[in-house]
Amino acid sequence: MMAQLQQGGPDEKEKTTALKDLLSRIDLDELMKKDEPPLEFPDTLEGFEYVFNEKGQLRHIKTGEPFVFNYREDLHRWNQKRYEALGEIITKYVYELLQKECHLKKVTLPVDATESEPKSFIFMSEDALTNPDKLLVLIHGNGVVRAGQWARRLIINEDLDSGTQIPYIKRATEESYGVIVLNPNENYIEVEKTKAQVQPSSDSSDEPAEKRERKEKIQKETKKRRDFYEKYRNPQKEKETTQMYIRDNGSPEEHAIYVWDHFISQSAAENVFFVAHSYGGLAFVELMIQREAEVKNKVTAVALTDSVHNVWHQEVGKTIREWMREV
Repeated sequence: MMAQLQQGGPDEKEKTTALKDLLSRIDLDELMKKDEPPLEFPDTLEGFEYVFNEKGQLRHIKTGEPFVFNYREDLHRWNQKRYEALGEIITKYVYELLQKECHLKKVTLPVDATESEPKSFIFMSEDALTNPDKLLVLIHGNGVVRAGQWARRLIINEDLDSGTQIPYIKRATEESYGVIVLNPNENYIEVEKTKAQVQPSSDSSDEPAEKRERKEKIQKETKKRRDFYEKYRNPQKEKETTQMYIRDNGSPEEHAIYVWDHFISQSAAENVFFVAHSYGGLAFVELMIQREAEVKNKVTAVALTDSVHNVWHQEVGKTIREWMREV
């Protein structure tokens, strides 16, 4: 429409100017906020009005219905943020179950972490390092899942037995295994950016004044366009954060190697068993590459469930491939 107006004479140009003026006076923040409710959600299951019933199924307290993703029609972003907020609560809920129902203890990583540095953790049975016979190690896949989970979607839409590692842990305990539950996606903490971090300064004192002014003008125009777009894309300005990675645990692969070096390899168990799901399989194969002799000496069997490892992409040697076929 604007292009059509610009092709005409003076009258059309006046209409174009008027239209531009109208657009400039629209408060996009207020306009979009009317369409999207505040991104503020409860921090408890009860606040969401959901509870896990005796079958481990997530159900609405009042209606007894399963979880509904499209709580607000035509507000996908808001519904997704609501789903993510519920997921964070469920993560904490599963952590509690690991400690209360499975009787696992939470162990901080790195083992020599200082008070101020970012930290992660794993879960272990009391006899994980002292059981002389059997040790079971569980590694979940990539994404939003954390220790004790296989799939958040299954926890929310099916039940706890389908989506968590709890049935594995309980059976292992009944059959006298020690247990270690890895937490390979807990790689960093997010902290809010300071003003200095959001707007880094650049030293341009050596540049000619004309070049510096031109650069500043371009930067201002770019920022103006970006802010204009952001008002549509993200009407409710969320905090800008930066990631602080956890020492020696900055990726699932690093995490698996760290837990091996500091816990699994130090365990008394004669037989170590792994269940590695999805990306956890890739992390295990990387562990094999980095600690081949140790793993071969200690690991009795590995179950790769829907693993995404690739022996060619990860450059797995012949001796490891032969061991994998057998074990």
